[in-house]
Amino acid sequence: MPLLAETITPFDWQRLLWTADAPPTFLFEVAFRCVAVYLLTLAALRITGRRGVRQLSLFELSIILSLGSAAGDAMFYQDTALTHIVVVFAVVMLLYIVFNRLTERAPGFSDWLEGKPVKLVADGALVHEALRAQNLTHKELFGELRQLQVEHLGQVRMAYIEATGQVSAFFYEDEDVRPGLPILPELRENPLSIIEKSGTYACSECGHVEELAPTPARACPVCRCDKWLPTHTGRRVA
Repeated sequence: MPLLAETITPFDWQRLLWTADAPPTFLFEVAFRCVAVYLLTLAALRITGRRGVRQLSLFELSIILSLGSAAGDAMFYQDTALTHIVVVFAVVMLLYIVFNRLTERAPGFSDWLEGKPVKLVADGALVHEALRAQNLTHKELFGELRQLQVEHLGQVRMAYIEATGQVSAFFYEDEDVRPGLPILPELRENPLSIIEKSGTYACSECGHVEELAPTPARACPVCRCDKWLPTHTGRRVA
């Protein structure tokens, strides 16, 4: 029994360039559809304002995905009426306006819809439970901090993950920088489970800092990790 209802000829240029149920002149309608949907998309972006073209929140991303699906279908499917697409755009943008008004008047609704900022670093150490709750890895967070010219957590007074997913940070003054967990990849490759000489060390998991004497496999009192790294004290150079 054949797998296909019809035999397909590879590289059939008639099939590749034209469809069986639409004449070549349908290309002019495709061009018209593209112009119409493009203008609708521009109008939608004007309504969302400048926020719509910056880093997207979950709500804004859902709007873009909804409009993108409708716009793509309308551009070249002959059985998709433009009137239907106009209704889709109108309803989606109305939802955007209504939800924006609700988030302005009801902060709790905004937190439910888009999420709220979460503190990930406090006083030069990770807020361990918050990091786990956000499903954010050390690699991801440290990558964001390195883009802010951070070399170790002792330079960071506070850091938050915003509703948009961006990381914002506040730094210590140069004279207040404290010993902290290094976040440069090459400095994190070989954490120590045995402390061979006295010094200031940071837990490789949460960044908790302690003065340690030579000892094997001492567990961190915050997260119970037994891997340590020598701290760094360099000032941040922006």
